[in-house]
Amino acid sequence: MPTRQHLANAIRVLSMDAVQKANSGHPGAPMGMADIAEVLWNDFLKHNPKNPDWADRDRFVLSNGHGSMLIYSLLHLSGYDLAMDDLKQFRQLHSRTPGHPERGYTAGVETTTGPLGQGIANGVGMAVAEKVLAAQFNREGHSIVDHHTYVFLGDGCMMEGISHEACSLAGTLGLGKLIAFYDDNGISIDGHVEGWFTDDTPKRFEAYGWHVIRAVDGHNAAAVKAAIEEAKAETNKPTLIITKTTIGFGSPNKQGSHDSHGSPLGLEEVALVRKTLGWEYEPFVVPADIYEGWDAKAKGAAAEQSWNDKFIAYKTAYPELAAEFDRRVVKGDLPADFAAKAEAFIAESQAKGEKIASRKASQNSIAAFVPLLPELLGGSADLAGSNLTLVKTSKGITAEDASGNYLYYGVREFGMSAIMNGISAHGGFIPYGATFLMFQQYAANAVRMSALMKLRNIFVYTHDSIGQGEDGPTHQPIEVLGSLRMTPNLDTWRPADAAEAAASWKAAIERKTGPTALVFSRQNLDHIARTGAQVAEISRGGYILVDSVGEPEAILIATGSEVGVTVKAAEALKAKGRNVRVVSMPSTSVFDQQDVSYRESVLPISVGARVAVETAHVDYWYKYVGFDGRVVGMTTFGESAPGPALLEHFGFTVDNIVSTVEELLED
Repeated sequence: MPTRQHLANAIRVLSMDAVQKANSGHPGAPMGMADIAEVLWNDFLKHNPKNPDWADRDRFVLSNGHGSMLIYSLLHLSGYDLAMDDLKQFRQLHSRTPGHPERGYTAGVETTTGPLGQGIANGVGMAVAEKVLAAQFNREGHSIVDHHTYVFLGDGCMMEGISHEACSLAGTLGLGKLIAFYDDNGISIDGHVEGWFTDDTPKRFEAYGWHVIRAVDGHNAAAVKAAIEEAKAETNKPTLIITKTTIGFGSPNKQGSHDSHGSPLGLEEVALVRKTLGWEYEPFVVPADIYEGWDAKAKGAAAEQSWNDKFIAYKTAYPELAAEFDRRVVKGDLPADFAAKAEAFIAESQAKGEKIASRKASQNSIAAFVPLLPELLGGSADLAGSNLTLVKTSKGITAEDASGNYLYYGVREFGMSAIMNGISAHGGFIPYGATFLMFQQYAANAVRMSALMKLRNIFVYTHDSIGQGEDGPTHQPIEVLGSLRMTPNLDTWRPADAAEAAASWKAAIERKTGPTALVFSRQNLDHIARTGAQVAEISRGGYILVDSVGEPEAILIATGSEVGVTVKAAEALKAKGRNVRVVSMPSTSVFDQQDVSYRESVLPISVGARVAVETAHVDYWYKYVGFDGRVVGMTTFGESAPGPALLEHFGFTVDNIVSTVEELLED
């Protein structure tokens, strides 16, 4: 039977060989953390390579995702569906071993990492999900939710500010089943970190309320094992295990140096590593006894079967809870009657005809849907009173009582968004989290990662324009809507009134293939009259709201708070004998996904006279109006003044829209 050192060396050699073959990658971290990974995966990690999605598995996150060959080696060696040929295709087009771990490409990869610090934040989200699910479903004698989240992270993750946001909240929430391993090797790409990173990391995490295990020799298996046992024994606090390692361990000329961090070791050094480690095999050859020492299939199947037996007993004792667990966590389905009830609420919102801010309409939607969907897990970055994300059925989650459905994230927009990614990736919840639209830019990379991972998240953004008024240009988004709309696989909705707000919430909740951004106003908006057919067409992202007689002379396209004034402008134009159409387009991405015939029926190519109206940057809208069209929009930052005064100042008035259309038609 091979020694632990030999098992760890398999990771080192596979990692350096794959990086060398690709002529690209980061060998240092996998070589440095191999011993820690061997102990964790062989002695502690509860997982089943034959069923990577088993509900009660432990979660493993490689936050220092540049060291991706570490996780690929672990998955291959322990028996996942990742062949040696996949390792040979490291960093190649359409391979299952991309440069950074990507959720959905590789079985066993829980979350996409690479942007440093976000992996630990995802891990916090996974630990939150585990704690809340356990509080909601476990009963005395029946612990069907009982797993840990393990995170590897490095100096870069520690330096990124998001690690502060997420880890601070983790301590407050008492996430006792979160265990993080800090690879304290003292090296980053630029060299030895003491020139730019001198924090007292143990004291920092103790201040957060974490249990900290200091100065563990990361190359001593017994010391690592003892640290993990100590961490698991602490159930009221998350644990940070600070492991002292040598980056590039085993490389005689490059270990302990940034030379092993982000580039291949070179053929001569690779040969020296083999000699130093006593590894006598050719590249991408692993002997049978090493595979046997790593094989986790039998142990994993037994662990899952043990859980299945527990769930059968749970189902007998609590059949309704078991059915709900199966629906939410195992299958990820919505209740069978949700769609019908949501449609009824949309119709009710239309019938009421309320003149309210769309953020208030959003709150009404939340209030209607939360009782139907216990999987909705809300929150706000310290703006609940402004974002209006709290409803009567919201219950805050605390360290002492995690059975609620609402997280108080504090002023942590980036952390909130990345934690939501972890919650969604874990399963069992549809997270929604809110802030002002302007502050989405703090969180932009986490939103992008959500779209990349195709996660079911709902990002709620209020105070969406200059219409919010007196807070001024620091709080008035101009360019943000365009950025959201240009993010692949992110559906962005900007509703015009209560009915569109309700429809946008339904669309976001039902979407399983990616996140949704819901953008709402601060100010009250006019109710828009619609037929039943028009209400149904809201779900298509864009639809004819006010039609012309036959083919229109001009088409006016508007979203959100500008739909009301655009309808009034159309009425004024019709009074002057102009034959115009108004299109409400709450979601450009959803509209773009409609079939060609529908899009042509709304925006016929034969009508080139088009005007878009939106309190956001004009550039995005030329996609729809063409270079010969016009956009009533923004090209500068806003100003500090009451909202109505700003809307008039920047030209969002009936008179200006009418004159813009008339000038276009006269050209």
